[in-house]
Amino acid sequence: MTAGSLAGLVICAPAGVLERRYVLAQGARVLGGGEMIALAPKVKGGARLARELAGFGFSVAERAKAHHRICQVRGPGEPATLAAAIAAGALQRLPALGLWSQPGLFSWDRIDGGTGLLMSQPWTPTGAGVDLGCGIGLLAKAVLASPSVTALTLIDSDRRAIAAARLNIEDGRARFLQHDLRRPPANIAGVDFAIMNPPFHDGGAEDRRLGQAFIDTAARVLRPGGVLRMVANVGLPYEASLARAFTHVTRLAQENGFKVLEARR
Repeated sequence: MTAGSLAGLVICAPAGVLERRYVLAQGARVLGGGEMIALAPKVKGGARLARELAGFGFSVAERAKAHHRICQVRGPGEPATLAAAIAAGALQRLPALGLWSQPGLFSWDRIDGGTGLLMSQPWTPTGAGVDLGCGIGLLAKAVLASPSVTALTLIDSDRRAIAAARLNIEDGRARFLQHDLRRPPANIAGVDFAIMNPPFHDGGAEDRRLGQAFIDTAARVLRPGGVLRMVANVGLPYEASLARAFTHVTRLAQENGFKVLEARR
């Protein structure tokens, strides 16, 4: 949207500091002379809303309701401060990783422990595969290091993750799909392998059904005999879901609160 194109808007601000400031600043950028309402749970960034909006040059009216903080402002804000917040929260290349990422994505500026453990396990995948919940493409890069991989589809529901993965994976064997993996993609079936570090939070709340849905999707897209490799927190009881959908399940590693599981279709 162009600057000043909206007469008013309402923002449910995210919890992460850089992502929240980015969203607020983008809202302020497109706000004309109208009113912007921003709200968030008090314990998930709401307590900082008024201070952050004031830092953007707004006069803020604040109230509390149902454990939320609700702030009302009227545009425009201070352009230079807004621009700095937008730059800090935008898609960016991280020198430490040598990869593109964006605040708000899972483990956006580091390799999380589970992904690191999964990547450390010896494996030479072969044939066509899928990376379920690909994020910025860390697992995909490890998989594509195998010359025996003929194709890899990277799938994620977050368009920001797909945008970053496209920049990070420069390989003709890779293709990219934005899709909610709580249901199988319609055009993918009979693949040889799948790899994933499935989410278990939805909107900040733990939801083990997400990982179980990813397991069901993996089982549906794999060919008979196909292999799934995944990592999860040791406390998540995914073995039962795997046993229902796969013929053989093995724990390959356990370390620092994570476990790597392999399942054969």
